[in-house]
Amino acid sequence: MTKIAFMFPGQGSFEAGMGRDVAEAEPAAMAVYEEATKASGLDLRRLCFSADAEELMDTEIQQPALVTTCLALDAALRARGITPDFVVGHSVGEFAALGSARSYTLTEAIRLVRERGLAMAEAARERPGSMAAILGLADEVVESLCRKIANVWPANYNCPGQLVVSGQTDAVDECCVEAANEGARRAVRLRVSGAFHSPLVAHAAERLKPAIDRIEFKTPSAHFMSTVTAKLEDVQRYRSLLVEQLTAPVKFTQAARELIGHGATTFVEVGPGNVLSGLLKRIDSSVKAIPVNDLKSLNAAVNELG
Repeated sequence: MTKIAFMFPGQGSFEAGMGRDVAEAEPAAMAVYEEATKASGLDLRRLCFSADAEELMDTEIQQPALVTTCLALDAALRARGITPDFVVGHSVGEFAALGSARSYTLTEAIRLVRERGLAMAEAARERPGSMAAILGLADEVVESLCRKIANVWPANYNCPGQLVVSGQTDAVDECCVEAANEGARRAVRLRVSGAFHSPLVAHAAERLKPAIDRIEFKTPSAHFMSTVTAKLEDVQRYRSLLVEQLTAPVKFTQAARELIGHGATTFVEVGPGNVLSGLLKRIDSSVKAIPVNDLKSLNAAVNELG
């Protein structure tokens, strides 16, 4: 029997017009945009459907817009009979994953992500930094560089041969130079406003904690795979994990392997773009990755899985 994992992308996986064609075709998806607009105080329908990419760049706008689109696509899949056995999210995608699994309400998810975006933007202004993807080196080599260079840390374990580092900009620059000396294929600076998933944004975790503590998480309808621990986690742990994930590295490589070990054979990427599908194929080429990011791909996924 096919076990399905829904995976939800993180910041950077956004595009102008995201979700519009699905929302216009599927009332359940449009309802997500309408509720999220009320919950966030942002006109998320306008932002997602007609704003240009530049307007979506800001962390405090991008995070709620992205999670809203992910949950709208999730609603469209469910309206057509496709449901997951597992959910997993990359960074802010974890908030979408728990929304998909009905562990909290859509309104709670969007309000929390709005607060998370504001907290992370504020932390980035207070303690500026940057991030870079190191391509073509073993994780252990990059980890060793981070131990040698002060104020830079492993941030995203994306797939074998791709580890993102985060920290003070001069330290990230030094890490990129040293990685090249170790034989890295290249180092790519990320278009982000801060040193996310590092101790430099600890203040964001402190600001977000009271908002998370107010939520009564419910037992999820699908198993939740944490990318903080790379383990299936129980509802009692969600509060601490959602605070910890702001400063902890994203262990997507390890989490994907763990899900495969639990029998997941089909991974549906629910959100704009297809970044996670590409990473997954590099982690294990034997599993099926199906991106759902527009009406055409939604219909294709339903035909394949329905």
